[in-house]
Amino acid sequence: MKSIDGIALTFPEPHVKMHSRLYKIVSMKDLRGVYTIMNFKKILLPIVAGALVLGLSACNAEDKIAKDEAAQVEKNQESASTIEPTKEQKTAADEMQAKLAEQQVDKSQIVAVVNDEELVGVDYNAALMSIQGQMQQSGQDPTSKEGAEQVKTQALDMIVNQTLILQKAKEAKLTASEKEVDEKYASFEEQFGGEKGLMEALKAQSMDIDTLKKDISDSILFEKYKDKVVPADEVTAKEIQDYYDQAAAQVKESGQELPSLEEASEEIKGILEEQQQQELLAAHIEELKPNAKIELKI
Repeated sequence: MKSIDGIALTFPEPHVKMHSRLYKIVSMKDLRGVYTIMNFKKILLPIVAGALVLGLSACNAEDKIAKDEAAQVEKNQESASTIEPTKEQKTAADEMQAKLAEQQVDKSQIVAVVNDEELVGVDYNAALMSIQGQMQQSGQDPTSKEGAEQVKTQALDMIVNQTLILQKAKEAKLTASEKEVDEKYASFEEQFGGEKGLMEALKAQSMDIDTLKKDISDSILFEKYKDKVVPADEVTAKEIQDYYDQAAAQVKESGQELPSLEEASEEIKGILEEQQQQELLAAHIEELKPNAKIELKI
């Protein structure tokens, strides 16, 4: 079991952070936030911890909004690539990276035990990296005394909550078929430009195909359990309109433009449904904990 992308303690308010495909400055994972639980829709943290950003929720995003975003990102990257960092900037970046790495533990170290299931350092470290990145994006220092303690607490919470959900999914006899796993795997290959690109990404993170497919299987179990236990209520047209209006108000002064409400409504609906489910799932996890045997080892 690998740790998975997309962690936050609370949901951002709609007027604070908008979906990346509506407001290109803010990433999808920042908007959707997933409390301290795993959002298995983004299962490639070990692969994308660096420059790659990939999520299952974007696998089929071939619509106009996604294309506009990709074009904007590419343009920004081209502009950034022409700016050579100074020696001081490189040194500072290297020092920060070293401090972040110091927070990791041995990949085989047992960091927690949940209902007799041992969680090890490789899972913890992946969660740790994601949270470190989240904090840096929000302007916080994960290497400060308070920041380091926050990162540790959130990383442990995340992998414990992930484990609780998967355990309950298996108790409920939920399964991921070979066909379902293969379809998701194929979508990853497509996003990386084919098998070669995906293999290079896996190799860079010392990850193999079997591990990736196990992660995909876990992500499918997570989604099935979420839909079974906390199905989303119908999102109203008014809720979609309100969300869109808040997004429009946020970007108005920045010179950014949103797609039309008609173009964005399905995307907004998905965001609001997921937000609703994550809130309910977070509460569900808290209900599970009193009856679970949880032991933290670090």
